[in-house]
Amino acid sequence: MKLSEPTQSVVSDLSGSVGSMSEAENHEHGSLWKIHGERVVDDTRKMKVSIASVELPDGVTFEQYVFRMPQAAMVLAINDANEVLMLWRHRFIMDRWTWELPGGYVDPGEDPATCALRELEEEAGWTAKSVQLLTRFQPLAGSADFENLIYLAEDLTHAGSAPDINEAERVEWVPIEKALEWAKTGDIIGAATQLALLHAARVQGL
Repeated sequence: MKLSEPTQSVVSDLSGSVGSMSEAENHEHGSLWKIHGERVVDDTRKMKVSIASVELPDGVTFEQYVFRMPQAAMVLAINDANEVLMLWRHRFIMDRWTWELPGGYVDPGEDPATCALRELEEEAGWTAKSVQLLTRFQPLAGSADFENLIYLAEDLTHAGSAPDINEAERVEWVPIEKALEWAKTGDIIGAATQLALLHAARVQGL
């Protein structure tokens, strides 16, 4: 599957916050929430937890937990038969089995596109000659800074290695139409996987 823009062997990260505003622009928005301070209560490799002191536009103040996590990169790999490479895995927090795309946290200093290629091979046992950024989004914008990036992988080759048993019960090529149906029925619960499938449907004209 090809998008309208040409791909590159590795797509570099688009650095900087999308839609960020300067201080002067901020003052023009009467609905802006003011942050008077933020204290860290826990800091680990995968999450920093803080409590922010917030003032609403009407003057009401309160404290709110804020979660900051590294970027995550997910891979939408589609073969010539219009099948999506998916992982069947258990998520212990919800105690649910679900279908997901390969993906994971971006290491410090790592290009997200490189992370996407690495996760594709480690979790699913496939390699790609190129990846192209489809979209980036925040799944929990009201409480967390956790940017997710979804890449389209093309020119796929089986790596000859077994997928990581810690990441998936099994790895399968699933027809796009079937995967979209799973998203509708709740068999796919992850926001990134659902969003990636909608982009796949858009590109395929489904």
